[in-house]
Amino acid sequence: MEAAMGLMRRMPPKHAETALSALLSVLPEHSSDLLSQVDQPLQVLCDVNCGKEFILCEYNRDADSYRSPWSNKYHPTLEDGPHPSQELRKLEIEANDVFAIYCDQYYEGGISSVYMWDDENEGFAACFLIKKDGSKSGHGRRGHLQEGAWDAIHVIEVGPEEEGTAHYCLTSTVMLSLTTNNESSGTFNLSGSIRRQMDMDFSVAEGHLCNMGRMIEEIEGKLRNSLEQVYFGKTKEMVCTLRPPSELAQMRLPDSRDA
Repeated sequence: MEAAMGLMRRMPPKHAETALSALLSVLPEHSSDLLSQVDQPLQVLCDVNCGKEFILCEYNRDADSYRSPWSNKYHPTLEDGPHPSQELRKLEIEANDVFAIYCDQYYEGGISSVYMWDDENEGFAACFLIKKDGSKSGHGRRGHLQEGAWDAIHVIEVGPEEEGTAHYCLTSTVMLSLTTNNESSGTFNLSGSIRRQMDMDFSVAEGHLCNMGRMIEEIEGKLRNSLEQVYFGKTKEMVCTLRPPSELAQMRLPDSRDA
């Protein structure tokens, strides 16, 4: 199991589904652990009841059906699927409305979904998901890439309220993949994933949603900076080492003999 998890951590996100399927066939006895611990690129389904798209994940799945955060119904139909409590459902509806605005402002398009469920410790948990397709045919407003996807998964465990405060444990994963294909850069592919964790205590006076939103906004900024430094920064460093900018400039200059 340890070797399997190590392999999946090194697997490019675009190949994660194929690799996970192969591991499940080799290690069927660890299927539940693999499915719960391995993050895969997010998939999308349309809620036929309201015409809105929602994101599929392990936290809204029961058997082969997925619960929509918009209609609170399972697709395909499932009669006895689990649902959040009435109070938690109200918070889930509000969170989806707010997070859709966050997604539009920060990502300039994309799909978002929020799911909440009660846990065994008198608290609750929530999963905030964002899927952004940055390709030319995608739903973003700057489709400059041949292929491109940003999948963000934020899982927050909220402890029971004690003396007006609550403990929040956030685990965030971002999977990035992009491919360019043009005359200036040629065909170029870059993909990877990164995971971070954050624990904080907040007063519940402003509400759980405000506290969770503050944590997600902070950790997403850190994740973007890490991706920029680790993936883009290192890639640029390697390219400039192999092909220094001065050499590229000389290649672009017209031959003096042709002048």
